[in-house]
Amino acid sequence: MARAYRVLVERDTIGPLFLAAAHGDAAAWKALVEGLSPLVWGVVRAHRLAEADAQEVFQTTWFRLAQNLARIREPERVGTWLATTARNECLKVLRHTRRVAPADDEVFEQIPDDRTPELAVLEAEEAAAEAERVRLLWRAYRLLGDSCRELLRVLMGAPPRGYEEAAAALGMAIGSIGPTRRRCLDRLRVLMARLAEEG
Repeated sequence: MARAYRVLVERDTIGPLFLAAAHGDAAAWKALVEGLSPLVWGVVRAHRLAEADAQEVFQTTWFRLAQNLARIREPERVGTWLATTARNECLKVLRHTRRVAPADDEVFEQIPDDRTPELAVLEAEEAAAEAERVRLLWRAYRLLGDSCRELLRVLMGAPPRGYEEAAAALGMAIGSIGPTRRRCLDRLRVLMARLAEEG
């Protein structure tokens, strides 16, 4: 069943924006994030995650795209890639927390195709705020120690690796992967908060 997503960029500009972003154009990356964030949020919210989980899924979805810029073969379909990745991340969270099943396609069909000017402005402001959050995330990520960056790269790769495979790849005890991941993500949040305060 087809799903309708609202994005803030024209369909025919998504491919060129993505290609520019993949070649290091920061302005194109910002425009891509601003334009497609409502799509990602639409998928995440349809799964009714807790706020903290929703934020983490949103950030992880963009993180995975950034990791896979060179692997996307159909730039014009990056929106579909993001929606699929967000959905998969939501399902992982739901499985892990044993919550109720995510919303079905009917939730997506109820998203209206038309927006009032007020809603468009609110969505644009929300997208800008999320774009800033992604920018802070990458700045904070670069400040993490090598071991945390490597662990997060392995766990958030595509396809994602399980703890056993990650432990083997990193030469770590499998029991230490989870606690180390938590510490790294906590450190990442602290760094993001500090960078946000510093402006």
